[in-house]
Amino acid sequence: MGMNVQETLASPLVWHPQTPQEAWQLKQTYGTESIYISGGTLLRTFWESGMAAMPQHFIDLSTIRGLRELRIGEAGFLIGSQATLQSCRTNMLLQRHFPMITEAIRTIAAPSIRQLATIGGNVACYIGDSIVALLGYDAEVIWFDGIAEQRSLLMNWLQTGQGAKHDDKRLLLQMVLPFEEMEQETISSDEADKLSSQMKRFGAYHKVGRREGFTPSVATICINGRLTGSGVIQHIRIAVGGGQTVPSRLDKLEKEITGAIVDNQLLQHAYERVLQLYEPREDLFASAEYRKSTAANLIAAELWKAVRDDT
Repeated sequence: MGMNVQETLASPLVWHPQTPQEAWQLKQTYGTESIYISGGTLLRTFWESGMAAMPQHFIDLSTIRGLRELRIGEAGFLIGSQATLQSCRTNMLLQRHFPMITEAIRTIAAPSIRQLATIGGNVACYIGDSIVALLGYDAEVIWFDGIAEQRSLLMNWLQTGQGAKHDDKRLLLQMVLPFEEMEQETISSDEADKLSSQMKRFGAYHKVGRREGFTPSVATICINGRLTGSGVIQHIRIAVGGGQTVPSRLDKLEKEITGAIVDNQLLQHAYERVLQLYEPREDLFASAEYRKSTAANLIAAELWKAVRDDT
């Protein structure tokens, strides 16, 4: 049955820009009466639950050329913001070089939703589960500010987005994942081969929900690092998130344990510091303390497994 006249008048207008410049200009023109949209899967839940009002203008980002690409660039692996979660999950290069991201995407929503939802939407909402894995790989973001493309670390981009609305000023274009091998470019190839043979990489991504099936997370963690042959942490990144909490890196803890040997004392220190540094938001289903202890246990357990598996 077709819509009647009143329904037609109430329906939002959908704009189809061809370039980031056109999209950004539309956002400036219609302001709070408009919204960027692609898959729209998360936005739909907001509108249906009454958490947000449906605006009068949709700016469809899926029509912008080049934003669905996944490819290797000069600076690393590039993920277009309009790439669907399913296309990311099944990309062989992403699976090979950044497996914790494809694992994170596997835990997001149902398969039918992943066919529509985009990774850019998951990141731009500030609380998406893919963000924690992206932080674990020290991802960068490229966005358009109306004048030029800008680039920054994802962790910095998230921090500047907290407490301030930049949705109408920043249009997310791509995520950039640096290849780990690039960190060794400053040393000779022989030295790099020797170091590589002595190092052990470890990493894990965990999303803990209220049940095994699809559910919003209670706590999400990603840990990514390297150990020397004697069990000393040579490099590490630790990211946490979950629920309505904006994910973040525990950079203070990272600095404190880098260069230290993984033993019982370090595990205890890491557990206690996660409780101190992680500041999750609580809701009706899980307290902040419960989320903290869940994240702390997961991180301490992964550090323990890293050295256990090396013995």
